[in-house]
Amino acid sequence: MNHKLLFLGKTGEMFLEQGIEKYRLRLRHYTSISIEILKEKKGRKSGGNQKKNQGKILLQAVPAGACKIALDSRGTQFTSTGFAKKIMDLEMRGVKDAVYLIGGPDGLSDEIIDAADLVLSFSKMTFPHDMIRLFLMEQLYRAYTIKAGEKYHR
Repeated sequence: MNHKLLFLGKTGEMFLEQGIEKYRLRLRHYTSISIEILKEKKGRKSGGNQKKNQGKILLQAVPAGACKIALDSRGTQFTSTGFAKKIMDLEMRGVKDAVYLIGGPDGLSDEIIDAADLVLSFSKMTFPHDMIRLFLMEQLYRAYTIKAGEKYHR
């Protein structure tokens, strides 16, 4: 399965960027993984309109037929093993492309949530969107080590 992560803007902190790259390189041994950094259109930023505009940018970048996985605190929470099983289930169902949608500081628009095939939550707590990028990469790596029966996840 091909995994594609869509980010709005560059990751702000170097240590997070380094961690994301570390897991991207590790994941290459298990699956196809890509990161696309999308640019927001310049203009006035105004709450709900900004989220809608970000949502449009994200949805336009999703390849046709891809499984859309939105990261949002309102979503389903999994254990790491449960997430690994979900990834395996998607692969068994023949899903070729999984696209992960991560919003900006204000989160995802309702349009993204409604369009998602899965809404995934790492916690009911709020985290910086840049940090969630790293969490997602680590959990994808953990899922594939669980699938492969390797020791990393223990």
